[in-house]
Amino acid sequence: MIDYIIVGFGLAGLSFAEQLEDHKKSFIVYEDGSQLSSRVAGGLYNPVILKRFTSAWKSSEQLKIAVHFYKSLEQKLEESLLIELPVLRRFTSVEEQNLWFEACDKPVLETYLSSELIKNNNKALDIPYHFGGVKYTGRIDVKKMLSLYLRHLEENDRLIKQSFEHTFLEITPDFVVYKGIKARNIVFTEGFGVLNNPLFNYLPLPGNKGEYIIIRSRKLKLRQAVKASIFIIPLGDDLYKIGATYNNNDKTAIITQSAREELERKVQSFMNVDYEIIDQVAGIRPTTRDRKPLLGSHPEYGNVHIFNGLGSRGILAGPYVAEKLYNYIEKKEPLEKEIDCKRFEKLR
Repeated sequence: MIDYIIVGFGLAGLSFAEQLEDHKKSFIVYEDGSQLSSRVAGGLYNPVILKRFTSAWKSSEQLKIAVHFYKSLEQKLEESLLIELPVLRRFTSVEEQNLWFEACDKPVLETYLSSELIKNNNKALDIPYHFGGVKYTGRIDVKKMLSLYLRHLEENDRLIKQSFEHTFLEITPDFVVYKGIKARNIVFTEGFGVLNNPLFNYLPLPGNKGEYIIIRSRKLKLRQAVKASIFIIPLGDDLYKIGATYNNNDKTAIITQSAREELERKVQSFMNVDYEIIDQVAGIRPTTRDRKPLLGSHPEYGNVHIFNGLGSRGILAGPYVAEKLYNYIEKKEPLEKEIDCKRFEKLR
């Protein structure tokens, strides 16, 4: 008998698998590549919600844990994954500047926001009201990280590349059995795919489609990520990721012309150099109704668990809540009410 079965592999699955490896637990991961949200993510980590100049949930705690987590992963996988990358917020008015200065005076934000306006020196960008700078930001090469970790799992006989068929899962009070594999616990980290899981599909995870375009521009010469109505994220080699869109209605991972046109329109409103689009990607973010993660156990089965709902902030939140879930299962430490899936038990 092994300790865990993990179903699904994105940022949630990786974060929890790493907890298990750190604690010398035996486990198997089932992954079929059906959920693309983590693989197409922008990869930025940033402790501030730049649309409203507010602190992200548990940002201080998450940041410390996440940076240590990714640096440890770099050593394990022997590859560079974490890139320190400044983030600049483009202002569109004096009023926005004033709101920024007000935010700088708040104790929860003063650590992360620069109180001095940053003048634009890049002729490729139209920035009449200057920038605000965010500290302690960076980018994770998520696609590379997931690919390397899958190879690591495969090399250690911990990966099964198959779709998980929920009807074959047998649950007893002491263990679960799936196609001959017996485990003490099973953790579902399926992202938006949880809607096909009969054990947890009652949870309110409406999802949100996001699309990016990847452009090449030899004249842009941008070394910082810029947040305007969309992000421009430098990838190196004159490549930039532009996005993302937010669509609450379309729940397919198919790229669309309308999203492409929206992103081009927004970036052209303040970028004035030539570029070519070399790729477009789409995925469904596993967003919850209250914008908080979903963690915990099934109401009837104490060895059946969920780890989901990271939304658009999985880079920072993933390692933090993975540790919370591990301690909940193994050490019986209670989950914070705001992330415990029990908050939606009445919806069953």
